[in-house]
Amino acid sequence: MTNETRFPRRRFLRLAAMLAGEVALSMLPGCRPSLGRVDAGTVLPSATHTATAAGIASAGASTGPSATSSLTPLPTDTAAPTATPAPVAVQSTATPKAYLPHVQRSTVSPPPTSTPTTEPTPTVPAPLGPKVVHVHDQAATSWTGQTSYWTYVNQSAVNEMLDEGLMALTGAATVADAWRVLIPNYQAGQVVAIKANFNNSDGCDDVDGQIDGLIQPVNAVVRGLKLIGVPESSICVFDASRRIPTYFVSGCLYSGVVFRDSGCRQYASWSSSDPNAYVTFQVPEDLAAPPATRIDDVLISSSYLINMPILKPHRIAGVTLTFKNHFGNISAPWDLHPYIGIHRDTYRSDYNPLVDIYRNPHIADKTVLVLADGLFAAHDFEAPPSTWSTFGGQLPNSLLVSTDPVAIDSVMCDLLQAELGLAERADDYLALAHQAGLGTYERGDPWNSGYASIDYVRLG
Repeated sequence: MTNETRFPRRRFLRLAAMLAGEVALSMLPGCRPSLGRVDAGTVLPSATHTATAAGIASAGASTGPSATSSLTPLPTDTAAPTATPAPVAVQSTATPKAYLPHVQRSTVSPPPTSTPTTEPTPTVPAPLGPKVVHVHDQAATSWTGQTSYWTYVNQSAVNEMLDEGLMALTGAATVADAWRVLIPNYQAGQVVAIKANFNNSDGCDDVDGQIDGLIQPVNAVVRGLKLIGVPESSICVFDASRRIPTYFVSGCLYSGVVFRDSGCRQYASWSSSDPNAYVTFQVPEDLAAPPATRIDDVLISSSYLINMPILKPHRIAGVTLTFKNHFGNISAPWDLHPYIGIHRDTYRSDYNPLVDIYRNPHIADKTVLVLADGLFAAHDFEAPPSTWSTFGGQLPNSLLVSTDPVAIDSVMCDLLQAELGLAERADDYLALAHQAGLGTYERGDPWNSGYASIDYVRLG
């Protein structure tokens, strides 16, 4: 079967072993009351940014990976972390559940044609509305507690999970057409940036087993991008504020992919003179603005962005998902902790810099996909993987895809709430992002009744 053909839907029989035991389907409360709901058919504001054809080379990068390049000193405007007391991690009180497939409740849109059109198309497509597709496959991992969890991932299963998820998200009949919906007008020389999460990587040879980004979903993304003509040398995997470990780079199946970070690979610099190189903080009148912070040069020189957060909580912010993954794109993330720390005396529920960071044109106007990694996930942001009671005592083995950053974080908040319980204010930033027009905020029940405004589709 080729990548251009339709893949079968998940094999439900694979989950038969997980249906044993008590199944609790009672709805768990959300973190906070939901705002007034937005109709499920509402479409987010169209992107207005016109991406240039400039590639990573225009920012001084070479066109191939450089795992052995010499270290580059960190920029002087990157603030050092300060020690702050963290609240005690919440213990799981979740009732065990079995992962039951949901029937897709929305009508699949007609598949797009693969025939090139002579009509001009936007560089970045309009979002696909508040649709979140959650794909689950118990065969995606075979981990039983080993420190090197990243070696226990089934690449073929991950490929199929992403393919099916994107076809369900876009309504496309083939994998290539799904990518054409997301990037309908790719031009030679345009760079696709993939923002991975390496918040727990302390060095080039980090192997401590704390949860970090996985190479297997990245391989699946590169495989799909190549179907629509994106060359490997125009794909950049990066985390500008952290270090990408060697095991991750070594697991890449595509030798031309570029890696950029804070010192182990090609350097993700902060020197662009682009007018949107700095985040604009729109604070309330009675609040002092956060210190200035820059957007990294990788984002500025890229034409498209794929955001790859990890499903996990956070001791300071409550959760660290799609929005907070962009802390890895700014020069001074530590300066913003007083504004996002829900347990800090300085915290306010009417302002969050995560919203202003996302509104930067190099993020809001370039993001074509959020691919959330829930294959292993974690019960704490600095923890190793662990099994989840809400997934029948197994790993989550999940990928979630969406073009709505607020909707996908809402669903992930609900998954974390069901498993761990979250602080009441952990989703304040989503309410503010909703008000800013960045997406649809709704707290619901992904295990049973689902959502009224978010089009939540579960496969597997």
